[in-house]
Amino acid sequence: MAQFGKKARGKAPGGDAGEREFDEEVVKIYRCATVVKGGRRFSFSALVVVGDRNGRVGVGYGKAPEVPSAVEKARKIATREMKPIGRQGTTIPHQVTVKYGASQVVLVPASPGTGVIAGASVRPVLELAGIHDVLTKSYGSNSPKNLVRATYKALLGLLNREEIGRLRGVEISG
Repeated sequence: MAQFGKKARGKAPGGDAGEREFDEEVVKIYRCATVVKGGRRFSFSALVVVGDRNGRVGVGYGKAPEVPSAVEKARKIATREMKPIGRQGTTIPHQVTVKYGASQVVLVPASPGTGVIAGASVRPVLELAGIHDVLTKSYGSNSPKNLVRATYKALLGLLNREEIGRLRGVEISG
């Protein structure tokens, strides 16, 4: 089972024939307490990012009475939610700004060798998606839930040159 802040290998659900390996990273563990007659009862939530480091990434948020079961539930949700993202080599095709909740994330393409310049919440989403060169800036709330979701939403909104030309109905040269 994945420990907090550690990277682990997980298998995709399904049959043996199409089984693929994915990396997972636990971004944050949340603890919630409810007061009952005998004291406090704790429950846990886990925010997990899963990716194949080759253009597919997913985000999951799971809640359970114990930490390992919350992480496992979040990993299953993230694996189920995995989607392909638009990349251009080791970076992103264009600058994108996305707002999710009270958080806003700006992703800017960078030249090869720059690396992933990002905060602790945004970095796992980009690295597990297979993006190696990108600059990021976050505004507003620094809640990991919102920052991870905003980054995921930004990656899903990326379009390459061919997709833009097809949507506009024009031939893009160059």
